[in-house]
This record gives sequence, C-alpha cells and structure tokens, in this order.
Amino acid sequence: QLQLVESGGGLVQPGGSLRLSCAGAGFTLNDYAIGWFRQAPGKEREEVSCLSSSDGSTYYADSVKGRFTTSGDYAKSTVYLHMNSLEPEDTAVYYCAAGSVVSINPLRCEYDYWGQGTQVTVSS
Repeated sequence: QLQLVESGGGLVQPGGSLRLSCAGAGFTLNDYAIGWFRQAPGKEREEVSCLSSSDGSTYYADSVKGRFTTSGDYAKSTVYLHMNSLEPEDTAVYYCAAGSVVSINPLRCEYDYWGQGTQVTVSS
C-alpha cells in the first residue's frame, strides 16, 4: 500500500523559514510527480507546488513564488518544500500528494495518493 508521510511542520515567526519533508513508505517517489497542497480553516485547498521527477520541472502557485521551492532527494525517496519569508497567511495544514504530470508548459499535475498533513503556523 502506498503511503506518504509529511513532517517538519511547526510554529514559526513571520519572516522565518521551515522545511517540510514528504517521504514515501512502501514505494519510491522517483516514479511520481509530487505536489504540495495547503488548506487553511474556512478556505479551499490550494495547490502550492508540483515537482516532476522526470526532468525536475516545477510549478508554483503565485502566492508562494519567490518564497517557496520544492526539491527531491530520490536516494532517500523524499521530496521537500522549503518555505522562506513565511507570512501569517501561510498558516495551514500542508499535505503532499503523489501522481503524474498531465501537461507541460506550464506544468500541471494530477494526484492519486495523499499524506495526512502537517500543521504550519506562522505567528509572533
């Protein structure tokens, strides 16, 4: 059974940084596009990023461009979301998901497997 496990969430002050990790249990992430999503209370789920394992191409939501980056360490079957210059508006539960690329230029992904999420709170 494919399982994704997120870690790295927590409480951080505005302007701070966090790194989230998404690990594959029972399978390798090398074969999948990996996306990060977030959902804040009372808001719709938002796709934050997608990383293509085949060529490293990425997609970022406008709300995080220039602040967040995603990368993969496929030897560890782990994908990261590096979050910098965090703002209170970034507070949400963050989920990773595994799926496939459905289009390029711009990159678009669809997802079949989801993790349980990790809470990120940005507050002073």
